[in-house]
Amino acid sequence: MRKKVDPEVLAMWRKYKRTQSLDLRNHLLEKYLPLGRYIAERLLAKLPKSIPLDDLQSAGVLGLMDAVRGFDPERGIKFETYCTTRIRGAILDELRSLDWVPRIVRSKANQLERARNALETQLGREPSDIEMATHLDMGLSEFEAMAREASAVTMTSLTTETKDDDGSKSMRKLDLLEDKKGVNPELELKKKEVTEFITRGLSRKERLIILLYYYEELTMREIGEALDLSESRVCQLHSRIILRLKGQLRKFQTELLS
Repeated sequence: MRKKVDPEVLAMWRKYKRTQSLDLRNHLLEKYLPLGRYIAERLLAKLPKSIPLDDLQSAGVLGLMDAVRGFDPERGIKFETYCTTRIRGAILDELRSLDWVPRIVRSKANQLERARNALETQLGREPSDIEMATHLDMGLSEFEAMAREASAVTMTSLTTETKDDDGSKSMRKLDLLEDKKGVNPELELKKKEVTEFITRGLSRKERLIILLYYYEELTMREIGEALDLSESRVCQLHSRIILRLKGQLRKFQTELLS
């Protein structure tokens, strides 16, 4: 049986969805940042040592922000359950972009991820190894061996079909993630192009500072908490980034006029 959502937390979510208050949004982000760090650390424990934790945490923050925007408190599920998949998906998307995962690992990881997602939907929580093994119709030792072979890196495909709540209709995960209240896709594409141009040449951490400050409107202190940096260090990095961007813009203007 699923636990009921805390009334105070539910009231906060409803107020945020109604008012779109930036202060409430930032408060919610701060509230759930530890969960993002926890998921990143769990994934890191099963990854090669060459993968830096900072990269996973940065990707997790973006997944958390996406989850806050898309969460519907009226569905009766806890935000922790909803955002875990989004955070894990954002981190795995980042890992896939590095293209380090062998094909055989991806195949086994996809099978495990499908089973995990099905059980999370059914149970309303993360399944245990025994529950996973039972769902996959195999013994615990066989499941553990499979998990080791797959390096326990879970991945998901947005084109994988899943059942609707009443089980009567199959849909792609991509359909479930679609935001019917979203803005014009053309405007979003233009915004993305401008963002990519502005942040071209920046490091991952520098790019995240710009996005959080100018697009998500977080304060320097809140950005520091998200990236595990002091507020003064964030200010220092921000000033350095702005100087570099001004130089890039001047160079771009010179090229246009030449």
